[in-house]
Amino acid sequence: MDGNGRWATAHGLPRFEGHRRGVEAVRRTVRAAAELGIEALTLYSFSSENWTRPAAEIGELMSLLKRFVRSDLRKLHADNVRVRIIGEGHPTDDEVESLFREAETLTRANTGLVLSVAFNYGARNEIARAAQQLARDVAEGRLSPEAITPDLLAARLDTADLPSLDLVIRTSGEQRLSNFLLWQAAYAELVFLPVLWPDFDRSWFESALTEYGRRERRFGGVDNRRR
Repeated sequence: MDGNGRWATAHGLPRFEGHRRGVEAVRRTVRAAAELGIEALTLYSFSSENWTRPAAEIGELMSLLKRFVRSDLRKLHADNVRVRIIGEGHPTDDEVESLFREAETLTRANTGLVLSVAFNYGARNEIARAAQQLARDVAEGRLSPEAITPDLLAARLDTADLPSLDLVIRTSGEQRLSNFLLWQAAYAELVFLPVLWPDFDRSWFESALTEYGRRERRFGGVDNRRR
């Protein structure tokens, strides 16, 4: 979800207003995903690299995050949305951690859209943490190195209980993954949109899904229709 700061600059507004409008885009996107029958949606809310931003901006982002959870959690629950948090959690703010746990606990039994929020998340770190778990199992004699497979490593990732990743959408015209779901995106389709995140809406979402529908997914094989 990229482009909040650039949106604010383009409109002559402070960066915080761009982030606030970005939260509104999150609400629109979650609602559209549920209405369109999307099984799982993962939002990159805050990366492990975002801590290098100015302290004032980080404080504003944390404040927005808390407000979003407090104001939207009951509605998400009523709409049968299951909330998950992936990443390493918040290193300093116990209130954020408590709100995350509340959201996961309250919605755990819901059977609709699975909304995963990637917070303090970095894909390289996620893969390293999974590898560390496997290494501990080997060191303690529960696993042989030869038994380690891609599926076994994937089962230790934060997304182990989610369906396979089909589509990655990035807004603002940037064309890179920026350490997001690197393992999971191995065969995902990538769609890069020129729209800044605060302007993202259902029509942009549907255009990305339409583009996805045009793709031929071969997973390294051959499309038999073209042989």
